[in-house]
Amino acid sequence: MQRLKYLLQKEFIQIRRNTFIARAIVMIPIAQMLVLVPVVTFDIRHIDLCVVDQDLSPLSRQLVTKLQGATFFRINKATFSLREAENAMDAGKADVILNIPDHFERNLIKSGAASLQVLINGINGSMAQTSMAYLSGVIMDFNRKIVMEHIALKPVVPSPQINPRTRYWFNPELDYKIYMAPGILAVLVTAIGFLLSGLNLVREKEMGTSEQINVTPVKKHEFILGKMIPFMIIGIVDLAFGLVLARLVYAMPFEGSLPLLFGFVLIFLISVMGLGLFLSMFANTQQQYLFICFFFMMIFNLMSGIFTPADSMPVWAQHVNLFNPAAYFIRVIRMIILKGAGFTDIWRDIVRLSLLAVSTTVFASLKYQKTI
Repeated sequence: MQRLKYLLQKEFIQIRRNTFIARAIVMIPIAQMLVLVPVVTFDIRHIDLCVVDQDLSPLSRQLVTKLQGATFFRINKATFSLREAENAMDAGKADVILNIPDHFERNLIKSGAASLQVLINGINGSMAQTSMAYLSGVIMDFNRKIVMEHIALKPVVPSPQINPRTRYWFNPELDYKIYMAPGILAVLVTAIGFLLSGLNLVREKEMGTSEQINVTPVKKHEFILGKMIPFMIIGIVDLAFGLVLARLVYAMPFEGSLPLLFGFVLIFLISVMGLGLFLSMFANTQQQYLFICFFFMMIFNLMSGIFTPADSMPVWAQHVNLFNPAAYFIRVIRMIILKGAGFTDIWRDIVRLSLLAVSTTVFASLKYQKTI
């Protein structure tokens, strides 16, 4: 126990002397929470719309006016030529083309049906689907208005109607920042646990201090704990700092249990730090470890579900995610913060992540034993 105390003192002294790590501990949470949270969003706020009005009727002009009033559409071009509109889309000046054909109003009034042509840039599939949904909503609302104005139905008995009222739970305003803030916090804690802990060990290899420790009576579990505990504390402090920032800047709610969240974070940090220390045994320089870390961090983050639901991934990817600590953390931190999930809701994730934490720590200990 006394040896572990001296090892921890040494680690904190090294961290304090390393100006880069000391600044990163403070600046990275601020930068990520203030920059990444509002920037990383799938909300579509501006859609460049090109209108081809070949009818020039009162109804077609009403439809164009209604589109102009929509906050997410920006009509930056109006023309009578479909070819000219297609050229604008090819040049990147239009995302959506609305083609109102000739005799649009006449067909709608006489036959009760009229056609509209919509061309959407499908390079970005998500944006294309959202644009179509927005445009369909505006057209349907316009159609209801036309029906009320031109079709007078007077039934003897009122026809039954269903009036759905939508209520969104856990994020009533559908604010994407509330959804992304916990995910960015998870990326922050992952970087601290996985990157800094392993980088610290490789740095000692380069400086030669690890060889000095190897000839001392320090046991392998004391060495591993001496490397993990300081960054566990740093990860917890940065998480708390990030939660405060998210609360103050974005009014992010916190519906769950704070002790449960920090307890889960401790298990998560053990798992990623154990993996980081294990992988650092294969690197002789900090540059080598950065390449290894970059590879695993890309996989962890992209498969974690921070941007897209993990349940939408292929089945084989969902099986791989069973060994991805970040996938557990992203899911649980959102459940605790936004849904107020309790222990009974996340106990399976706790058990599986605990198994990962034990496995990675044991592998790191065994690998360290082989290299001394």
